[in-house]
Amino acid sequence: MAHLENLVLCRESQVSTLQSLFGERHHFSFPSIFIYGHTASGKTYVTQTLLKTLELPHVFVNCVECFTLRLLLEQILNKLNHLSSSEDACPTHITCETFNDFVRLFKQVTKAESLKDQTVYIVLDKAEYLRDMEANLLPGFLRLQELTDRNVTVILLSEIVWEKFRPNTGCFEPFVLYFPDYSIGNLQKILSHDHPPEYSADFYAAYINILLGVFYTVCRDLKELRHLAVLNFPKYCEPVVKGEASERDTRKLWRNVEPHLKKAMQTVYLREISSSQWEKIQKDDTDPGQLKACCCIGLSAYTHVELPYYSKFILIAAYLASYNPARTDKRFFLKHHGKIKKTNFLKKHEKTSNHLLGPKPFPLDRLLAILYSIVDSRVAATANIFSQALCWIKRMQKSSKCSCCPQTLWPVCGFHCPSPVLGAGARFELVLEWS
Repeated sequence: MAHLENLVLCRESQVSTLQSLFGERHHFSFPSIFIYGHTASGKTYVTQTLLKTLELPHVFVNCVECFTLRLLLEQILNKLNHLSSSEDACPTHITCETFNDFVRLFKQVTKAESLKDQTVYIVLDKAEYLRDMEANLLPGFLRLQELTDRNVTVILLSEIVWEKFRPNTGCFEPFVLYFPDYSIGNLQKILSHDHPPEYSADFYAAYINILLGVFYTVCRDLKELRHLAVLNFPKYCEPVVKGEASERDTRKLWRNVEPHLKKAMQTVYLREISSSQWEKIQKDDTDPGQLKACCCIGLSAYTHVELPYYSKFILIAAYLASYNPARTDKRFFLKHHGKIKKTNFLKKHEKTSNHLLGPKPFPLDRLLAILYSIVDSRVAATANIFSQALCWIKRMQKSSKCSCCPQTLWPVCGFHCPSPVLGAGARFELVLEWS
């Protein structure tokens, strides 16, 4: 469909696969479909757009909002009841406590004439949260078509792979569909499609090319790049508005927007200030007192900005692994560690602090094991966790002792990386400073 191709860009193969799985409205579709990919890879948008464009009866539920079994099941049933009832009628609220009740009530709701002879789709976004609920919930959703004897398909959207979902007891295997990250060419095409009507498409495409040249190495999130494009575009086209340059004068336009893009580079993902405050800072005629006050609220507040949630725990885990012997992990991080034999240390080490002895290297597996034990909630082994760990590894490679004061002792955490590319003996140091 031409209209669908204009709405969904750079996802032709995924759309074609989903359309093949959906088939005709009255055909029985695949019982369950598992769609996974990184953040901002188009999973939710493509699924919703496809279902709305084809006008297929569907229910979309976010598992973050429905954090309990009852909320999840009632949300699905009430949305289905709203689809099956007429516009004038006021549907009654359905209550559901268990999955057995859900199967029974689902059969009753789907008896309506508006849902007969066509596939009903249940879309569960952030499906990784289903693993924290009852053990029978995920296998039940995967076999919902068989349990209810209805034409229903359950679509699971997640950021982690299917292997992290599969229970030990086994379950029905869904059809797995992967959404890869957008390439720089895909991002160029998608962002250029959002050009303002008062400017030509080539002019906005040149601006997007400059924006991606600056931010693509540090940010590949489509949502964040779209926000940055909208935020900095007025400054890019400012010389054109004032009549100082034409749309083809790329060099002059770049000189005008370059310092503002450098400022925006410092606040990628942080969103320390609102868009209106950022526009005030961008203005050249801003009063110096107001600019200073605005910066104090936002850009100069780096001392008050915290690290990402898991990055803090990664650093804590690295510190604990660096200064505690591996034999103490069982005692510190297990609730039922059993009896541990006391070891007699040599007298010369009895009063020696571990901080004076320096950090000890440790394997990456031990770091992750400590991380999983000190975080209260269940930590999913997602690409987000490993990317943050990789980010700290790169910082460790760049860290070194102070050149002006070589005798200064820095508390550091070091660990061995077993990567064959870096070598088995590669050692990294991470500076951890405390007051």
